[in-house]
Amino acid sequence: MLPLEGMGVQFEIKEGIGPVIKQPVRNSQSASALRDLDPKADVAFVLSAIESTKKRLDGRVPLIGFCGAPFTLASYLIEGKPSRDFANTKALMYRDHETWDLLLDKLATAMIRYLRAQIQAGVDAVQLFDSWIGCLNSQDYEQYVLPHSRRIIRELESTAVPKIHFGTGTSDLLESMKQAGGDVFGVDWRIPIDVAWQRLGHDVAIQGNLDPAVLLADSNFIKSRAADILTRAGSTPGHIFNLGHGMLPATNPQSVIDLVQFVHDATWKPLEVQAK
Repeated sequence: MLPLEGMGVQFEIKEGIGPVIKQPVRNSQSASALRDLDPKADVAFVLSAIESTKKRLDGRVPLIGFCGAPFTLASYLIEGKPSRDFANTKALMYRDHETWDLLLDKLATAMIRYLRAQIQAGVDAVQLFDSWIGCLNSQDYEQYVLPHSRRIIRELESTAVPKIHFGTGTSDLLESMKQAGGDVFGVDWRIPIDVAWQRLGHDVAIQGNLDPAVLLADSNFIKSRAADILTRAGSTPGHIFNLGHGMLPATNPQSVIDLVQFVHDATWKPLEVQAK
């Protein structure tokens, strides 16, 4: 949500609800009024934080930058708050194509600038988050969303950083999302990871896909579900073990630590040193 503030959007994060937009964007006038994002002026603190974090990490682990995808950002702006049915979003999308394209084009342009600024500040990879894209079918995704997400990814092709394309509820959209582009695709727990890979093809990496709710269970159950994912991924190169979405507030941090250790123990292989 941070770059939206730089575009002139006023909002607040309400506990138990999420982002609440003071003046939702539902017509061409409000869409046209959105300012162009200037990352160095509007989100300078983000860039400063990236530079500081990179120095403290000192190359030990990579740093991932991210932004919201045009559809997910548009859904917040149009609905005014998180939604279950996205009725206002879809109504604008279906009824007023011109305003819809104007809004998503502005958001795509802003996110290109935002990610480029993060890359210049030092991030090692970037992730495009489309958390609410699963509310669309493939026809609507390809007609109304794909061109805008694809523009972001293509504009970043000149950079050397990997691009992660993430969404939830995307079982019916995987092939369409691949058309939009990305080096890595995040998948949630609603589809087995091996099935997702078969559909996406083995020329891309996959990130996922443990259900975050599994971390609320006991240690043995967590390990069994993690082991199933690792078995399904097998020896296919390019698997990034991760949750299928963010951690739930009730998650015990120790369960996360134990999960990470389990995955490391199960997958770590010593480097083979060739004798000279």
